[in-house]
Amino acid sequence: MTSTIDIKNRCHVNTNEDGDTFVGIKADTEDATVYFPVGYQLPDNEMDIRRDIKNLLNILGEYTEKKDRVLQMKKFEIAHSVDFPINAYFEVINYYFSHGYYTEKENIYKTDSKGKTDWAKTFKTQKPLIQQNGSPVYIQMTVKKYTPNQNKLITKIHKFCVYECFDKIGWLYVPDMPKRPDIEFNKNVFINVLTDKLSNTYIDQDKALFKAMLDMIRYMDEYPNEKQFYFGTDRFEYVWERLIDKVFGESNKEDYFPKAQWKLRYGKNKDSSALQPDTIMIYNDKIYILDAKYYRYGVTGITNDLPNSSSINKQITYGEYVDKHMHWNNKKIFNAFLMPFNRKNNLFKANKIFENIGEATGKWRDATAMKKYDRVQGIVVDVRTLMYNRLGKSTHCIQQLATAIEEGIN
Repeated sequence: MTSTIDIKNRCHVNTNEDGDTFVGIKADTEDATVYFPVGYQLPDNEMDIRRDIKNLLNILGEYTEKKDRVLQMKKFEIAHSVDFPINAYFEVINYYFSHGYYTEKENIYKTDSKGKTDWAKTFKTQKPLIQQNGSPVYIQMTVKKYTPNQNKLITKIHKFCVYECFDKIGWLYVPDMPKRPDIEFNKNVFINVLTDKLSNTYIDQDKALFKAMLDMIRYMDEYPNEKQFYFGTDRFEYVWERLIDKVFGESNKEDYFPKAQWKLRYGKNKDSSALQPDTIMIYNDKIYILDAKYYRYGVTGITNDLPNSSSINKQITYGEYVDKHMHWNNKKIFNAFLMPFNRKNNLFKANKIFENIGEATGKWRDATAMKKYDRVQGIVVDVRTLMYNRLGKSTHCIQQLATAIEEGIN
């Protein structure tokens, strides 16, 4: 794979309609396509696009579980499980760019006046000068020098893995392939060497490299003739929910789950499964109950692509539970749906990261006694911005989201 083809032509932003829901990468030895989630704004600069692709794949590696990584095939066919160890490939190729090929250092001993002295060898090999008081002085010592050993098997295995990485995902980084390794694939030898190295190293970076190489080799052994690979998910809504929770959420959200119970006339009473809000955000002594909706409204503007009555009523129930049972001031309880959109290209002529597009209320609620949490705010969120804040709670994003929610009510 080379960059003779514009890398932007390898990218597709899906519509989240039937047949166009996959987010991730589909590739073979001739070509590859990267699929971004609905509402994503692709940059024009090739370097930024490569950076976005790597960020997308990192997110999929971190925020999907194996059961989520399935590629739906044609109708009525069984879903194809996606086991490609993308993070292992990233680990190996990133190590190569930072350090070159992994090499062990070999001890070489030389006679010198400077360096790390090996006194045992110095006593055996060097002749001292005897001072007047009879004590010896060593003018020359035997010193230890380190030199990389390029011929060790572990280095050849790393070269093999690096070449495999470039064959699969190297086009994300540079257009050129490294030199073909001078070693043939041998599962048992490779695994034995790497397992031994893994058990005898205490350097975290090296341990991560050896583990990644093991994951690669096991994958290659399981799929020896696989020329195509897939990594991604048809259920990006789960990733959307986890991203929202990571960037905005509190860790103890279980405290805010409304619970129910069956009181039975026959047999033991039974607790029913609790309703579970996606995310609880707390900011400036206010609580925001967030429901991550990976819906298409932010792209289509079609009202059928908005959350339905069931979702609206569920959010109001969450707000009422917090009001009555968590002892929060009801004036400080807010509700919102969070949906994806593209702030640089949208129907709302909006350019903020968070845009308030309206609110939903329950017709069954008393309009004269409406609480703030009864008015569920519809917020569209710039997808690319959210994905680049994936590593944890973002004070900047939290403040802007709170403002967008409260502006709609005020």
